[in-house]
Amino acid sequence: MSKTNYLLINTQIALMDSPDQRYGGLIEDGAIAVQNDQIVWIGQSAAVPAPFDTWRQHDLQGALVTPGLIDCHTHLVYGGNRANEFEMRLEGASYEEVARAGGGILSTVTATRAATVDQLVAMALPRLDALLAEGVTTIEIKSGYGLDLTSERNMLLAAKKLATLRPINIKTTFLGAHATPPEFKGRADDYIQHVANQMLPALAQEGLVDAVDGFCEGIAFSPDQMRVVFDAAQKLGLPVKLHAEQLSNLSGAAMAASYGALSADHLEYLDETGVKAMAKTGTVAVLLPGAFYTLRETQMPPIAQLRTHQVPIAIATDSNPGSSPLTSLLLTMNMAATLFRMTPDEALRGVTINAAKALGLADQTGSIAVGKRADLAVWDVKSPAELTYRIGFNPLKLSIFGGIIRD
Repeated sequence: MSKTNYLLINTQIALMDSPDQRYGGLIEDGAIAVQNDQIVWIGQSAAVPAPFDTWRQHDLQGALVTPGLIDCHTHLVYGGNRANEFEMRLEGASYEEVARAGGGILSTVTATRAATVDQLVAMALPRLDALLAEGVTTIEIKSGYGLDLTSERNMLLAAKKLATLRPINIKTTFLGAHATPPEFKGRADDYIQHVANQMLPALAQEGLVDAVDGFCEGIAFSPDQMRVVFDAAQKLGLPVKLHAEQLSNLSGAAMAASYGALSADHLEYLDETGVKAMAKTGTVAVLLPGAFYTLRETQMPPIAQLRTHQVPIAIATDSNPGSSPLTSLLLTMNMAATLFRMTPDEALRGVTINAAKALGLADQTGSIAVGKRADLAVWDVKSPAELTYRIGFNPLKLSIFGGIIRD
């Protein structure tokens, strides 16, 4: 349906707005007034003021309304897949054997470089559709499987094109500092200079970059190398974020926080110094249980310390071909609860308001509040906890994107 003025009535509303109330405050038998693409009033169905009480009404029959879900860390655009190496690993092949057989990140780089923009879009659409079917209205998509200017551009162009084909808000992140490409083998510093001085400025000038990311790890890039990229991002006025402390503690999260990073992601080996640094700058901790599960990791992120220091916690699918071939944010919520012992309240915050903070969008979406975009998900459940509790079940009743109702 087209944008119009209407009223959602007879619904339970999880506002996700107040940090001091469960689910940000719950309204029973609530109502939401939507004008064009904005929320203009929220309250009890019995107390709808004029002129909203004369607007067209949609009786939701007691269904739960939450903000539209947000997947704030994905690698959704890429070529090929790595099912073959997944099978090889399960049959006992070592990492080195998989690599010699053409597996690993460079196999995805090869497939991505060989794909056109339209081919990348076609391959990404089924993955995006799976997320849309679960009430996702905002998603972040990273580059990072091209590792040269042309292919990174193609990935970002594909991500932007997806937003013209589906009802979704897409934020693009340049992840040129994901791995060292074959043509720069043994010259990681030279590649970082190329990322910072050639690739990033060119792509930013074309309006393809909303944020800048990197992989700070012993098998990828050091904090000093990432500083080169972050300095370039700052000169261009772009926010930064970082894959950090996934496999070891290089103090990447603290370094990212020193740049006012939107988020630091993974964080299994994060220490209290890093937690405090993130707390000081408001950097969001984005936890990725899909990768933890797929890689059979045993080192859990420091959930208790993040809570103690009041670092906002988001969760995301990390959808990618190698370490997290996951396209269900609902399953991600259950994984966060089961594997990381997060509460259902924390899990829902992790895919709404805190995920919005991780993308710099908390003033626009992520909670149900007057003045925010009418990006909403309507669920056929009795309690918000059901969204985290169930496994392999999708109770979405309908989705609302920018005020447009989609069954």
